[in-house]
Amino acid sequence: MVAPRARRINIPLRHVALMCGGMLFALLANVTYLQALDSERLNEDPRNQRTMIARFESPRGRILLRDGTVIATSRKARNATYRYRRIYPGGPLYAAITGHFSLYGTGTGGVEQAEEALLSGNDPRVKVRGLVDGTRGGATLRLTVDRGAQRAAYDGLRATGKPGAVVAIDPRTGAILAMVSLPSYDPNLYTSFDAAGLDRVDKRLRGDPADPLLNRAIQRNYPPGSTFKIVTSAAALDSGRYDLDTRVSAPKSFRLPGTGTYLRNSGGAACGGGALPLLQAFRLSCNTPFAKIGVDLGHDALRERAEAFGFDTDDLEVPMPVARSVYPPVLDDAQTAMSALGQFDVRATPLMIAMIAAAVANDGSLMRPHLVDEVSLVDGTVIDVTEPSPYRRALGAEEAERLTEMMIAVTGRGGTGTAAAVRGVKVAGKTGTAENAVQGEDHAVFGGFAPAASPRIAVGVLVEGGGPGGRVAAPIARAVIEAFLGGQAE
Repeated sequence: MVAPRARRINIPLRHVALMCGGMLFALLANVTYLQALDSERLNEDPRNQRTMIARFESPRGRILLRDGTVIATSRKARNATYRYRRIYPGGPLYAAITGHFSLYGTGTGGVEQAEEALLSGNDPRVKVRGLVDGTRGGATLRLTVDRGAQRAAYDGLRATGKPGAVVAIDPRTGAILAMVSLPSYDPNLYTSFDAAGLDRVDKRLRGDPADPLLNRAIQRNYPPGSTFKIVTSAAALDSGRYDLDTRVSAPKSFRLPGTGTYLRNSGGAACGGGALPLLQAFRLSCNTPFAKIGVDLGHDALRERAEAFGFDTDDLEVPMPVARSVYPPVLDDAQTAMSALGQFDVRATPLMIAMIAAAVANDGSLMRPHLVDEVSLVDGTVIDVTEPSPYRRALGAEEAERLTEMMIAVTGRGGTGTAAAVRGVKVAGKTGTAENAVQGEDHAVFGGFAPAASPRIAVGVLVEGGGPGGRVAAPIARAVIEAFLGGQAE
C-alpha cells in the first residue's frame, strides 16, 4: 500500500511524464509533417541550398530540334559547388521555346518548365531506369521544330524592327515547325552561378518595357483583323446561303446597326463597284460586305464557328499553357458586324492564327499542336513518342476546299497577299490589318498555308504596330514557307 506522502510525490511526476509524452508526440508529428507533407515546399524554397545544389549534381536532359541540333544542354562547370551548367547554343533564336533553367528554377516557362520532370530526371520512368542501370541525368527531348523555318521566322520578324510573333505548324500532324517571339533574350544570361549578377540580369529583363521574357506566340492575344474573315467565311459557306460566286453588297460605307457610326473599306472606296462575288470580296479583303454577312448570320453562328476553331477554350498546352483566344459571349448587331472583321473584342494568339489556316489546310480537321516529338533516356532508349491527334472539327471538307480556293485568290494577282506568293508553289492565305486602340498603330497579320493542293506548312504572323498585313506580315510568311519547303523533299 502506497503511503499518502508517496502518492503526493507521484502526482507531479505523472504530470511531468504526461508533458514529456505530449512533447514527444508533438515532435514526432511535426517531423512526420515536415518529411511527408511539407517536403515539397521546403525543397522548392529558394533558401534551401541543399536542394539548389542537387539540381546541378547530374546533367539535365538535352533539348534537340527535329534534325538533332542541340538547343539546350548541360556541361561540366568550373565551380566547386555546382557540377553542371546549362548552355543554350542558339541563344535568343530559341528562347521562346526553351525558356531557361537557372539557380532559381525554370524561370519564365518554355519547355524547360513545362517538361521539368523529364529534363531533371525526376519523372518515374527516368528515375527507375537510373536506379536499375546506374545512369544519371535527365531525358532528352526531340522537338518538332525545323531549323530553317525557325531561322527564317526570326530573321524576317527582326527585320521589321517591331515586336511580334511567328508560328508555323504542320497541318497534317499539329507539329509546331517554328515559334518565334520578339523581342527575345539570351537564356545564357540566366545560367550564371553568381547570385548577385543573376539578380541584376533578372531585374533588368523583367523591368524592360519591351517585355523580352514574354512569349508573344502563345502568351498574348491580339485583334486578328481580317484573318478572322476565314472564320466568318466558314460560317457563311456552312449556312448554305453563300457560295463563292454569291454576289454580296460592298458599298464604300456601312452604318453599323443601331448606331451613327459608319464602317468603311480600306481606302474609303467601294469594292467591285459596290457589289461583287464573295470570293472577290475575300480576295480584296473588303470590310463592308463581311460586316453585312456577320449581321446576316448573327452572333450565335459566328460564335459557334469560332469555338469550332478553338476560341474560348483553356485546354491547349503545347506543352506550355496557351492563352485563351476570345470571341465575345454576348454581342449586339453592331458589335457582331465588327467581330466578323476580327475587331471589337475578338482576340487571337499568333498560334491561333496559324491554327485557323491549318484547319482549312487539313480539310477542316484541326490537329492538336505540339512541340515535343519524342522522349529518350541517356542510353538512347525512346520512352515516349507523340502521336498526332485531332483537336477540333473546325469545318466540313467541302467548305475547306472552297475556302482554300478563296485563300489562293488572296495571294494571286490583284489580291492583298501577293507578297506571300512563292514561285512554283501555290500559297493560300489571308492578310489582316488589325486596329489597335491601345498603341494606336495597326497590327500587321497574316495566316496561310502551302502548298495549297497538298499542304505541309501553315503559318501565322503578327507584327505589333506593323501596319498593312499584306505589306509587312505576308513577306515573313513567304520566307518561312520557302525555307521549310526548300529543305523538304517533294
